[in-house]
Amino acid sequence: MGKKLQKSSKHYCWQAVLGFSDAVLFLAFVGVGFLAWLYYSATPAANQLVLRKIQQTSVIYDRSGEHVLYRLYGEQNRNIISHGEIPDVVRKATIATEDSNFYHHFGIDPFAILRALKVNVANNSFRQGASTITQQLARSAFLTREQTIRRKILEVVFALKIERNYTKEQILDQYLNEVPYGANAYGIQVASRIYFGKTAKELTLDEAALLAALPKAPSFYSPYGAHHSELMLRQGDILLKMNQLKLITQAEMEEALKVDTFAKIKPFVQPIEAPHFVFYVLGQLEEKYGRDFLRSGGLAIYTSLNWEMQQTAQEVVSSGAQRNLVRGATNAALVAIDPKDGNILAMVGSKNYFDPTIDGQVNVALSLRQPGSSFKPFAYAHAFELGYQPETKILDAQTNFGPDGSGKDYIPRNYDGKFHGLLTMRETLSQSLNIPAVKTLYLASIDGTLELAHRMGITTLNDRKRYGLSLVLGGGEVKLLDMTSAFSVFATEGIRNPAQSILKIADHSGNIIEQAELNPEQVLDVQVARKINSILSDNKARTPIFGPRSSLILDDGRLVAAKTGTTQEFRDAWTIGYTPSLVVGVWAGNNDNHPMKAGADGVFVAAPIWKDYMQKVLVGLPKETFIAYDVQNNSKVDQAAGMLAKVTYYNEKTGKKISAKKASQIDQAKVRQKIEYLVPEQTSEKTPKNAFSIAMPAPTDPMYLRWNGASLPILKKEAK
Repeated sequence: MGKKLQKSSKHYCWQAVLGFSDAVLFLAFVGVGFLAWLYYSATPAANQLVLRKIQQTSVIYDRSGEHVLYRLYGEQNRNIISHGEIPDVVRKATIATEDSNFYHHFGIDPFAILRALKVNVANNSFRQGASTITQQLARSAFLTREQTIRRKILEVVFALKIERNYTKEQILDQYLNEVPYGANAYGIQVASRIYFGKTAKELTLDEAALLAALPKAPSFYSPYGAHHSELMLRQGDILLKMNQLKLITQAEMEEALKVDTFAKIKPFVQPIEAPHFVFYVLGQLEEKYGRDFLRSGGLAIYTSLNWEMQQTAQEVVSSGAQRNLVRGATNAALVAIDPKDGNILAMVGSKNYFDPTIDGQVNVALSLRQPGSSFKPFAYAHAFELGYQPETKILDAQTNFGPDGSGKDYIPRNYDGKFHGLLTMRETLSQSLNIPAVKTLYLASIDGTLELAHRMGITTLNDRKRYGLSLVLGGGEVKLLDMTSAFSVFATEGIRNPAQSILKIADHSGNIIEQAELNPEQVLDVQVARKINSILSDNKARTPIFGPRSSLILDDGRLVAAKTGTTQEFRDAWTIGYTPSLVVGVWAGNNDNHPMKAGADGVFVAAPIWKDYMQKVLVGLPKETFIAYDVQNNSKVDQAAGMLAKVTYYNEKTGKKISAKKASQIDQAKVRQKIEYLVPEQTSEKTPKNAFSIAMPAPTDPMYLRWNGASLPILKKEAK
């Protein structure tokens, strides 16, 4: 009986052993099957490590590509660099601190796992991890940082896949391009730039050791945080470990330990240059490509900005705005354009983007402001399109243009409060006389002038019902950028090259995805453009109002064309001037639109800034001239063409005749004018035909009577 029980007991024990073995084999089989399933089916293929889309920072450059204006990124500020751009000191420091057995394991390090397990058990807590560089890369590429068994298993599987398909150098490069270093810096290149202001390739041994200390706990060890002593100790430990692993010599370690690395840390900033221009560019790009693509695509965006010209623009705007404080102007803006291709060379939207007291972040170059008399050239240009000439005469006399829509009659005044009699259109535009300009707009038509302005590049003034004859004096809102671009049409003799801010865009691999192309269009007759150029560069013609030495001429005698503008109550002051190769527009005033002091005209607050800029950026460049226009000896102007106006001035009180000179010197309310229009037969035979063409409405036009007030024109024809 005892033997049977003993035999039965042995039998059950053996069965239990066999059962346990079967269970172990089954579990092992299941485990292997599960791992195989994870490896081959349930996890991404190894090639996804390089094929996956990695967020990269986009960079906006100036036209040369040498000056970074802004770096644009989403949650991760990263720039991928090649193997050759990563220095060995960075690799060695990283291996010493993160994975000293990196070149000898197959993705996981069993010895490191045992060491970590021993430390954690001894301390009854999780104090040390055992993740290899490959495991960390796997986690960064495909997983989260959650502390779960599932994630750890997947991390191991991914690490094995990566090790099987990539070389150690490829794995290390990927890691160094991805690991977070704090301050929103991902990858060694961005970390190097943020902390030390240099590329990764330029890092020294002490700097590399400090950066290698950060990934373990980027926030805790941050150079911008409160744990400098802890970071310094960790940096020293890394240098010591590098020496123990024979990655650096004793002398190299000691030399690095002597360096005060913290003294080299750059202040934490989000740098931006030419901010108004940068955000103008971003607005265009986001509309075209979308915000997410810009912030993660790793684009290289080369803009039209000329860095030296931009710096000069910022200097002259800042100093000019400071000078203008005594005139009640707190701000200024400037735009410079190359008329031959439309490239925006400089854009300053305010004297200081970062000054909230002047609403500095507002880009006045893109804001709606009234242009004052700087709009006049469009009306004159359209008049010239219709056949009027710079030699056509137009009467500057007090004129009631009738109801202006407000219930009052529109009776404009000139800048100097005087009337100047019969002048050529050259003189009236050069001297910026208001009454002749309103007459010119009437003759040219508001619709035609608006059409021309839009043709030349003005994008506003689209509600025709809003604008009357005051349009020519700046009664509609425009943008400084548009005005500068439109004036470039004069500079190029009628050819429009739309303003552009981007030269080319390359993706993270260097492939060009956008390239600027010239799209010139002849929008204005060559002769018309030459006439405007001739008038706006005629300093002699403008002298009676502006004087011979105004800020509209340059000290070196270089020929320039320019037009000023001042709005009512001195709210806006403008100057837009150009050579055949450069157009510059300047605005001065207050962002909140409150008036400047009386007398703050464009020639006094905007023109000096314009002149200062032109003289600085044109130094050393060839002096250019404008081509003369063809003088028309047989112009067909209107039904009144060929008439000669005879103006007689009388003292209103005494009725006695006075000279034109004396009439211009006394109160205009005390002067009465009598105007006679003589037909061509009465002109002298020595006078060229049509040399005295008079700009007048047709005799049947109601405005014909208004232009002469109480003294109606007397049409006389001398008897033969």
